[in-house]
Amino acid sequence: MKVAEVMTRSVDVAHADARLLEAAERMRQLDSGVLPVVDGDRLVGMVTDRDITVRATAEGRDPVTTKVSEVMTPEVVFTYDDEDVKDAAKLMQERQVRRLVVLDREKKLVGIVSLGDLAVDIKDDKMKSQVLEEVSKPADSDSKR
Repeated sequence: MKVAEVMTRSVDVAHADARLLEAAERMRQLDSGVLPVVDGDRLVGMVTDRDITVRATAEGRDPVTTKVSEVMTPEVVFTYDDEDVKDAAKLMQERQVRRLVVLDREKKLVGIVSLGDLAVDIKDDKMKSQVLEEVSKPADSDSKR
């Protein structure tokens, strides 16, 4: 099964020059904690509710004047729409992310796929539980052993 078969196609985005207040309001409307960030038609990052809290609010930044680009995460973990869902699940597991931006081969944003999307569509129960376990581990769990 290909990622295109399970992904959410209509993806709301934040523009890099948008204000944090606008991004936060959009997240609230969508009941979502993440928005891909674009500059024109180019994907340039992801902004999460955590980015807003830790990189903006905790530093006392003004959400009315601070741009999304100032607090977004510029490294975007992505998959292609023609990749197998098992490969996407493995990438989520390796990178410990709960959602992946989906691009076409021309690197245009075409969707987003979440851990929940994969859990519903992957028939391999062992793989589902392994992916969920790995994604849910604290990032520094290996260093505590």
